Amino acid sequence: MIEAIIDFVLLAMMAITGLGLVWIRNLFAVVMLSGIFSLLAAVLYVVLDAVDVAFTEAAVGAGIATVLGLATLAATRIEIESPPRRQRAGPLLLVMITGSVLLYGTLDMPRFGDPNAPIHRHVAPRYIQESAEEVGPPNIVTSVLASYRGYDTLGEVTVIFTAAAGVLALLGRGRRRPQADTAKRSKEAAE
Repeated sequence: MIEAIIDFVLLAMMAITGLGLVWIRNLFAVVMLSGIFSLLAAVLYVVLDAVDVAFTEAAVGAGIATVLGLATLAATRIEIESPPRRQRAGPLLLVMITGSVLLYGTLDMPRFGDPNAPIHRHVAPRYIQESAEEVGPPNIVTSVLASYRGYDTLGEVTVIFTAAAGVLALLGRGRRRPQADTAKRSKEAAE
């Protein structure tokens, strides 16, 4: 019962942080709130006993994403220039429909912790009984992440690397322009 209360409190804090992300106009505050949101998600993952996912969320979501966001703000403006004139109902309606479909999709899922859930009857016993023989490491989590889900882990790392390279390329492009403009002005002044 106490774990359920902690889960609901963390989810409520994440919802409040998400609403703050939508309403705040200062981009520095938005970057900080997104880091807080990621830390809250990491704490929720720890409470749900998914420590490996929590570590990744804390490192990538709160760490790298926040640093890249701050680096981007260093090269751009911190305030949004003009607020939108009117809010359109279309995007909100689309989000509500998508959320409803996603919630409807969870209705046939087994209850949390149900020992008769398909994953507990088919996949988990095989990992527990055969991972040491098939993969080698005695740690089941390591064998699952390194071998059974190896392509998935490689894909996640590739996505993170590509995003970081893209942000760094954009930041590098923004810093070269003033130098090129200065050189062009110097050349024009010399002529």
